[in-house]
Amino acid sequence: MEKGLVSIITPCYNGEKTIARLFDSILNQTYKKIEYIFVNDGSTDRTEEIVENYKDQFATKGIMFKYFYQNNKGLGGAIDTGLKHFTGEFLCWPDADDYLESNSIEERVNVLKANPEYAIVTSDAFVRDYNDLYAYKSFISNGKKHLSEKKQFKNLLDEDGIFCTGCHMVRSNAFLEVNPKRSIYPARRGQNWQMLLPIYYKFDAYFLNKPLYNYIDYPSSMSKNQDCLDSYLLRFNEHREILLNTLDMIEKVQKVDLSNYEIFIEKKYAFLKMHVSLKYFDYKNFDKEFKIKKIYGIEKRDIIALLRRYIKPLNHLYLRLK
Repeated sequence: MEKGLVSIITPCYNGEKTIARLFDSILNQTYKKIEYIFVNDGSTDRTEEIVENYKDQFATKGIMFKYFYQNNKGLGGAIDTGLKHFTGEFLCWPDADDYLESNSIEERVNVLKANPEYAIVTSDAFVRDYNDLYAYKSFISNGKKHLSEKKQFKNLLDEDGIFCTGCHMVRSNAFLEVNPKRSIYPARRGQNWQMLLPIYYKFDAYFLNKPLYNYIDYPSSMSKNQDCLDSYLLRFNEHREILLNTLDMIEKVQKVDLSNYEIFIEKKYAFLKMHVSLKYFDYKNFDKEFKIKKIYGIEKRDIIALLRRYIKPLNHLYLRLK
């Protein structure tokens, strides 16, 4: 790893409308020692043309630019490709449709240099609407209760952490210690769990309470495109598989027993699928997931869900009040 060098990996699929903004934000960083790895994940639009137009600008700024094209594998598969090629002391992985504040890299490098006991620093971020980038709607930290805690592993599993990709910077030596194969599961989403959980399990995390990244809220974003039971179930099953795969990797590399966390995940997703089945009045699927939940242990919230399942007016009232 080259001392002082920051490696930035960006996965991209059909980013012609957004990547120029991200590229400009990298070119305008106050911290200049950057290696930028851009993985074109089988784009069918003008992404490659725009990349070609920016290569000279990166060179002029002294930024090492590495470009890779591959057949479409999804965000996880694209990051997996980039991980094979980074050489910096520090590592970031912003999305192609967001962008960095100009001091984003410098501020986080300074934190890690001043606090050698931390392996990762996570900043806050502005949440901006795609129709109006000049104003921000909120902060990505809103509603998160435990960001200042050094131990973030359980918080992330509880989805009480920051998932926003461009908020994180990790020490490369720490990352390689917990991920020596430089590899993550090639899923189409959920890449941040895979990148962060192994780090969070072993090392302390630093929360930098400054908005150094800009998360753009798009109406057609993948995470929001779920308007039916099947879409929810697909997403939950994908996330469950990713988490179990990641825990398995942590167990093998770090030589630990995470069976309690595996049970936690099974209980969590069985309940989520029970809950969404009630939302769409699919009581047959509810019964299927409830049988799974019984294997891992019934909780108070399961009894409430069971009442909703058998007292249909109660379920209707619950959904209307929600």
